[in-house]
Amino acid sequence: MRFASIGSGSEGNGLVVEAGGTRVMIDCGFGVRATATRLARLGLEPMSLDAILITHEHSDHIGGVPAFAGRHGIAVWATFGTLSNANGRLAGMDRVYGFDSHDAFAIGDLAITPVPVPHDAREPVQFVVSDGARRLGVLTDVGASTPHVEAALSGCDALVLECNHDLGLLAASDYPPALKARIAGRFGHLCNEDAAALLSRLDTSRLKHIVAAHLSQHNNTPQMARAALAGALGCAGDWIGLADQAEGFDWREL
Repeated sequence: MRFASIGSGSEGNGLVVEAGGTRVMIDCGFGVRATATRLARLGLEPMSLDAILITHEHSDHIGGVPAFAGRHGIAVWATFGTLSNANGRLAGMDRVYGFDSHDAFAIGDLAITPVPVPHDAREPVQFVVSDGARRLGVLTDVGASTPHVEAALSGCDALVLECNHDLGLLAASDYPPALKARIAGRFGHLCNEDAAALLSRLDTSRLKHIVAAHLSQHNNTPQMARAALAGALGCAGDWIGLADQAEGFDWREL
């Protein structure tokens, strides 16, 4: 099992996971050409994807899905709430499948467990993806942790964890007050401190990889995000991986 990112941030997201003969991408927030170019950096062709899993209907996660999946005949999976609130963007596509946010399902060799999260979308989820032996937890676009989130992520072999902003940088930014309140609120995004606190409550005994993701380009720094997660784990900062907007991150093996 391995995973890689084609980009992570407010301008677009995409995370590829594969095991056995199955390859899926979580979210697609880039245009057709940009997505193909980013996949090529990982040695992948668009048609090699078996499915795209959508976390929620915000444009940086779903924006590229209709054109990209439609052009390449890729199946799309999303919660019923996401489908109902997608403003018709997925209407008319041949292979769109709905699921309940509490119901696990399988795509080929991968077991997919949706994880409902607090976020300002209709029925947002994150995912735990497994090949039966190893588990990858993905948690971005979440305003606050919950007992269910922490139970789902405990015992994972790898984590991709949101470290969206530093509270001090956000407070000092020139963002409008309403936007600051949304980002820092329960249905917004995790700050470094909250991500570290969440991580400290997990069973990390199997953890081989952790990647800080969805960093704000204006209200965070890689150094701050890494320091927060390293403090929670008691490890060196350079052991914490980073998913950035331009490059994502290269393949990591489990």
